[in-house]
Order: sequence, then C-alpha cells, then structure tokens
Amino acid sequence: MTHILAVDQGTTSSRAIVFDAKLRVVASAQEEFAQHFPASGWVEHDPEDIWTSTLSTCRIALDKAGLQAGQVAGIGITNQRETTVVWDRATGKPVHNAIVWQDRRTSDFCQRLKSDGHEPMVTAATGLLLDPYFSGTKLRWILDHVDGARERAAGGELLFGTIDSYLIWRLTGGARHVTDATNAARTLLYDIHRGTWSDAICGMLDIPMQMLPEVRDCAAEFGVTDPGLLGAAVPILGVAGDQQAATVGQACFGKGMLKSTYGTGCFALMNTGDSPVASQNRLLTTIGYQLDGKPTYALEGSIFIAGAVVQWLRDGLRIIDRAPQTQAMAEAADGGQGVILVPAFVGLGAPYWDADCRGAIFGLTRNSGPNELARAALESVGFQTRDLLEAMRGDMGGTGEAVLRVDGGMSASDWAMQFLSDILGAPVDRPQVLETTALGAAWLAGMQAGVYPGQEEFAASWALERRFEPAMQAAPREARYGAWKDAVRRVLS
Repeated sequence: MTHILAVDQGTTSSRAIVFDAKLRVVASAQEEFAQHFPASGWVEHDPEDIWTSTLSTCRIALDKAGLQAGQVAGIGITNQRETTVVWDRATGKPVHNAIVWQDRRTSDFCQRLKSDGHEPMVTAATGLLLDPYFSGTKLRWILDHVDGARERAAGGELLFGTIDSYLIWRLTGGARHVTDATNAARTLLYDIHRGTWSDAICGMLDIPMQMLPEVRDCAAEFGVTDPGLLGAAVPILGVAGDQQAATVGQACFGKGMLKSTYGTGCFALMNTGDSPVASQNRLLTTIGYQLDGKPTYALEGSIFIAGAVVQWLRDGLRIIDRAPQTQAMAEAADGGQGVILVPAFVGLGAPYWDADCRGAIFGLTRNSGPNELARAALESVGFQTRDLLEAMRGDMGGTGEAVLRVDGGMSASDWAMQFLSDILGAPVDRPQVLETTALGAAWLAGMQAGVYPGQEEFAASWALERRFEPAMQAAPREARYGAWKDAVRRVLS
C-alpha cells in the first residue's frame, strides 16, 4: 500500500487525486457543484452536493488509477475553511445549507460585538478578528434562524463542523466527529494558545460546546472509512485547511517562509515559527500546521476575491469564455490608461476588513474596453498581495527581502505572475507542482502512514518551475501602487 488518496474539497468544486510512493500524481477527478446566493452578500452550498461530489471523485480517481481502495495506505483531506455545517447527530441530515466562508450575513452582528468591546478578547484567544468570514457567527446564525435548532443543539442532537469534519463524519459512517488544529483555528471558537475550545467565546456566542468536534494534529488517526463507500476501510490520516495544506505542500517549514495561493480568493501565509506573532496591521494570527502536538504559527492575509474576479469577467460581464483568455487580453491592453479595479464584491479582507464596502472601477475613458478590464482584474490581485506583504513586513519588524512561493489556478498565468513580481519588487517562485494544496494533504497522510519522508527530505524535494524577477522600475511601481491605494481609500469611504 504505497498510494495516497487526497481529497481537495474547494469552494466551487470537489477533487480527488491519487499520489504514488514518490508523491507523483497518478490520477485525478473533479466535479463542480452549484453555488447558491439567496440574498445579497449571502453564499451557500448544499452539503449533500459537497458529499456526493467528494465521494464520486474519490471513486473515479481510484478507478482511473486502476486501484482498489484496499491498496490505498491512507486518505488526506484538505478543505475550504470556515464554511459551516450543522447536522443531525442521528441521521446526518444538515439542518440548513452550508454557509460559505464568503458569506457576509452576520456583518451587523459582528459590528455589534465590536461596539460592545468584545474584539480584543476574541483576538487575544483566537488570533482572528470579529468578521463574518469566520465560522462562529455563521453557527450562531443557524442556531438563531432554524426552527428548533438551538433547543436541539443544547440537547446534544446537533453537531457543528467545518467541511473536513462533515466529510469525516460521512466517510466514517458517523463514527467520528473530529477536526484538525488548522481548521479549528479558523472557527473563531478555538484558543490557539491553549489548544482548546474557548469557553468564554462559546458563551458569548451562546454556542453549546457539545456541538464541537475533537481537535487533533494535522497528521493523526481521524478514523477509517465505511467499507461500503469505497470498497474497503481506508484510514484517514491527514487533515488541514486548504491554505495551511498549501503551506505544507510548498514546504514552507522555515520561519519567515511565505506562500500565496490564488484560487477563488488569495491567501498569503508567513511561517512565524513556534511563537505566535500578534499583528499590528490587522492580519490574522493562526496555526500554520500542528505535528506531534506542537503548533507552528503563521501570519495570514486573506483576499476574498482573486480568481473570482476572473469568474466575474466570464459570468458577470461575459467578456471572456475561459480564464486563460485574460493573459492575451492583458498583453493587448493599453497600459497607459491606468484603469484600476477594486474587486470588493463581498467587502475587503486584510488588511482593511471592511465587510460593507463594495467594488468600483476607476480611470475609465472612452477607449477603455474588455482588454483594459481584463488587465485591471489581473492587476487587482497583485495590488492586494502587496497590501498583505507590506502588512507582514511591518509585523515582522523589518523590510527584509522575501521570496514568495505561489500556487493555485491564477499562478499559471505568466502575465499575472510577472506583474505580481513587478508590483512587489521581489522575486516570485512558481513550483513544478502547482497542486500544492492536495500535495500537502497527501504528504500529511503519507507521512503518518509511513509512506512518505519527514519534513527535511520532503522540503528538499521542492522543485522550481520558474522564477519571475521584477522588471518594473521603482518610480512607475510606486505610482501604480499609489493609484491603487487611492482607489481603495475611495471605496472604503
């Protein structure tokens, strides 16, 4: 048994990837599922869609690889973080659609909590801010708005989990209600210093603690699958939230190492070692990974809209059919127009944390067209990434040069990555393996299974595909970034 099955359950699709003993991809399968937008700023998924697409892709990937489930040494799971599910302990039936991490319905409630002075206590314990992004207020909303949910939860009938917990519960036939430290750290309910759920925060949000899963290391025994699902009982041995799994997959094991993943959103994590760094720039302090009971901490900056801005060009404006078209359009655009797009479609994340501001386009002229909008969309991701890196440098007490390791769908765009390097004034490294999220989950499970090597040997195997060096002069770089900052100020006001 030298193969590992990685489940990568994302915001818009579920994927399963089979890795061999040398961490090479053998086979994969992917299925998109429906997004639901019941009101402005609300985003939901049907948990049954998440479950059926996950199970289906696992079966298809194993079939493509020519493997029986009994030949798999273990399963690693990585997942969209913060997305919240509440389900019936007896039947497994969710009481409401999953509320997705992008959802902003609890903005007013979060603002009330801030006004009442609760944010310092929450941040001190969790490293997070009082924002609708995190799971805690989503869970509170379900308990408050689903008939009978609060009473049933208090009676021990309902369970809460992020997507990893929900999938493990389903995969194990309801035998295990568990999560890992990285997902727990994103709930707004977990004390990242003490390594326990916070009584004080659960009390503040009126959340019954018996709903919460057991928290484990990222590489641990999470249970075994029901043999009827895949054809054999397979142990689940690795779990990490998607951004932490990408940090592991990029082998960012050293203090100061930095990765940025460009998916639906963009998430930059900097390893800060065994000591948490309290941000002075409204970044998040979180757990990067936890092994052998020891957490390694990270600073994180979250951009809500990255690849989603390209989806907007396709589905909203309908000026492209496929994402790769944006590269040629950006190259053909008139860069002298200086069009700036602030994609605050669901507010702005770090370092601004404004849930109520909305997107805007600045600098339009009669000559502005689809090419200029495509260029502005790609540039917006680079500008937002620089916002994060400026904040991280401030928190780490210096301006030391850092090489950024990138991954995710948008990292395949040479134009976008070159602009990123230009606007950062720093090198950007793209690895040979772009599936770093699934790779991280696979390595965690494979290491636990004894199939894959430890950290040092795994880190030594990281391979560069291309390094992008900055080609823009300092004066135009700062002028462009200044225009971005001015546009953001206008949106925030």
